[in-house]
Amino acid sequence: QVKLVESGGGLVQAGGSLRLSCATSGRTFSWYDMAWFHQAPGKEREFVAAISRSGGRTYYADSVKGRFTISRDNSKNTVYLQMNSLKPEDTAVYYCASDRHGPFPVRGAVGYDSWGQGTQVTVSS
Repeated sequence: QVKLVESGGGLVQAGGSLRLSCATSGRTFSWYDMAWFHQAPGKEREFVAAISRSGGRTYYADSVKGRFTISRDNSKNTVYLQMNSLKPEDTAVYYCASDRHGPFPVRGAVGYDSWGQGTQVTVSS
């Protein structure tokens, strides 16, 4: 059974940093493009960043370019999101997701076949 488990969320002051992790199991991790989405209360789930199955390509939402970095370690079946210079508007539940079919990058949530349970990120002003 496919499983994605996020961790690393928390409360941080504006300007601070957090590193999210998403550990996967139950599949061949390197076959999947991976992505991070976030969802704030009352809003739709939004694309944040994606990384290709080899890790050679990345893609970011304009709102996080230059501040966030997505990476993956295929030997550990894990994808990461390094978040720097955090802003209060980054406050949301962050989800990782996997996509088997492409083409990279898939920016719509409906394009992803598996999701984690989410981890809360709260940025105080």
